[in-house]
Amino acid sequence: MTNESADKREVGRVSLAEKIQGRQAQLKQAGLLRRRQKLDSVQVEPTKASMHFVVDGVDYLNFSSNDYLGLTQEPELLTALNLSAQEYGVGSGSSPLVTGYSQAHQLLEQQLCKVTGHEAGLLFCSGFSANTALMKTLFDSSDCVVADKLVHASIIDGLVDSKASLKRFLHNDLVSARRLLEKHKPQALVTESIFSMDGDSAPLASLSRLCREQGAWLIVDDAHGFGIQSALPSNTVPANADVADIQVVTFGKALGCQGAAILGSQVLIDFLVSNAREYIYSTALSPTSASLALAAVKLTQGVSPKALTLAGNIAYFKQACVSAKVVLSESMTPIQPLIIGDADKTVEVAQQLKALGVWVGAIRPPTVPKGSARLRITITALHTKSDIDKLVSALASMNIEVLASLVIRPVVR
Repeated sequence: MTNESADKREVGRVSLAEKIQGRQAQLKQAGLLRRRQKLDSVQVEPTKASMHFVVDGVDYLNFSSNDYLGLTQEPELLTALNLSAQEYGVGSGSSPLVTGYSQAHQLLEQQLCKVTGHEAGLLFCSGFSANTALMKTLFDSSDCVVADKLVHASIIDGLVDSKASLKRFLHNDLVSARRLLEKHKPQALVTESIFSMDGDSAPLASLSRLCREQGAWLIVDDAHGFGIQSALPSNTVPANADVADIQVVTFGKALGCQGAAILGSQVLIDFLVSNAREYIYSTALSPTSASLALAAVKLTQGVSPKALTLAGNIAYFKQACVSAKVVLSESMTPIQPLIIGDADKTVEVAQQLKALGVWVGAIRPPTVPKGSARLRITITALHTKSDIDKLVSALASMNIEVLASLVIRPVVR
């Protein structure tokens, strides 16, 4: 390289500090700068589970948690965590392929297979790592994958890394999905059981039939559906081996703990064990986390009392909103989006709610499409009717101009 070329490159070079400052300034200007919020405690009364937490000495009612069944505070799980730590220690110590795979991991994988019907499972430390590992290990540049337009960022990131050809069909639109399957002959179709930002359910039975007809695998990210099946409408088809060729479940939502699993055929899991870099080169999920998830899975099977309470709370919330003329989407799941549209206005409403002691997540682009910023309200089994009344009353008290600007994005069936 000549001195002249080096000088030109130096003149055009932006330092990392300048790059960071510029990008942060852009995000702040757009109202999209993200900051962490430290919680001082998770509940007001240590002896009584509730959906309250404290920030800077102020008590808030929490309507932003994915702990749908309230299991993060379940005494039976606290006991399981204690006993497991005494038996296995608090960490796994190494990769699963070295000495990090224990009986605790095996028992959890076997239980997950028992309740879903899949042949084998593989544990990861998070749902994000499970999804990215699956996508970039299973697919390569010779493959084509069709995915719902609203699948999670972890799926998109994994597919981008895989260099597979990605075609995206209109959200929950069977006609659009069929058209892409017939045109591109993909190896697989990817969707979610319950969509994390909209709270609507995928037509899994219809997608499963379509995939079998077209010779494609159906991959379902079941992060927000696993564990709450008995709380959902009776016509909602659960993700399991009869429906999905591959099912990804996470433990940080309804199960109230940490980690994730990929479930599928033994051939698939053996392939991932040999090839998934996130699995091979990461310290294994702690055995205490595995034991905790195992106890949580057992608690959520069948007609769970907590799931029935959750279903009742969702119905109560929706009816209360109808009575208060608060407009919601058609979601029948714990995720109840209230779409405002403008990002700044959404943050403003969330701040007004906080001033009333109610904490609701303000979700903005790029997490959701531009123009669809929303309050992401989540209902749990630990909410009481008085908690829900307080939320609905707070929503109804918002500036009428804000309420009038709410829009519902149609749910395509």
